[in-house]
Amino acid sequence: MSKLTRPQRTTRPIVGITCYEEEAAWGSWRTVAAIIPVSYVRAIERAGAIAVLLPPQNLTPAEAEEVVARLDGLVVSGGNDIDPTYYGASAHDQTVVAGGERDALELAAIGAAVEGEVPTLAICRGLQVLNVARGGTLVQHLPDVLGHEGHSPTPGSFGEHAVHIEPGTKLASVLSWKSAGVPTHHHQAIADLGRGLTPSAHADDGVIEAVEDPTVPFLLGVQWHPEAGADPALFDALVTAARERAAGREGLS
Repeated sequence: MSKLTRPQRTTRPIVGITCYEEEAAWGSWRTVAAIIPVSYVRAIERAGAIAVLLPPQNLTPAEAEEVVARLDGLVVSGGNDIDPTYYGASAHDQTVVAGGERDALELAAIGAAVEGEVPTLAICRGLQVLNVARGGTLVQHLPDVLGHEGHSPTPGSFGEHAVHIEPGTKLASVLSWKSAGVPTHHHQAIADLGRGLTPSAHADDGVIEAVEDPTVPFLLGVQWHPEAGADPALFDALVTAARERAAGREGLS
């Protein structure tokens, strides 16, 4: 019987995607499952990488570091709200906290990714988790503050509103457009900005729509849903950075 040997590294980078713990149904089965909309996987695949899912689980910082260190890139995906106790607040009656250990997993993963300089794209909820991880706070229900529901106009589907990119930012160098309509569905947003984060896009009503950390190689957070849109530039940029990280690791091995 031949022994298994460690395979040669694939030429495609490996990008982890955090996922949901939700009740789901398929065939005659209905149970709690670790799931993600396949649009995230396809976006990573089209950009030239291999996607792997990171299910909700309670990891120590050391365990998160070990897991994330094996990745070339990370996507922190959208979904339900982060528990407001993480930023010292009580829950609004419209706050719907994500299931399982998702908060713990994503906070640990973001910390490990930044520490290890793993290219990271945080999407919608992911941007909010990133902000909280840096000590920031959130508006728990935007209609209370804005007086409109333009950021989540239709339950169960994406709306669209304009976003304006700040010139001179990393985001501006990634996207070919400066103002455009984007797929949106969120009722929370950044209130107090987290440490080291720079706003890189806003909506017409002033809501922060993107952040970045210019002190690390690749850390972008967007409040909209690029996986549901037609512009692949954010995923292309993430995978390019992931490929560079993979090449650097190969050179050191």
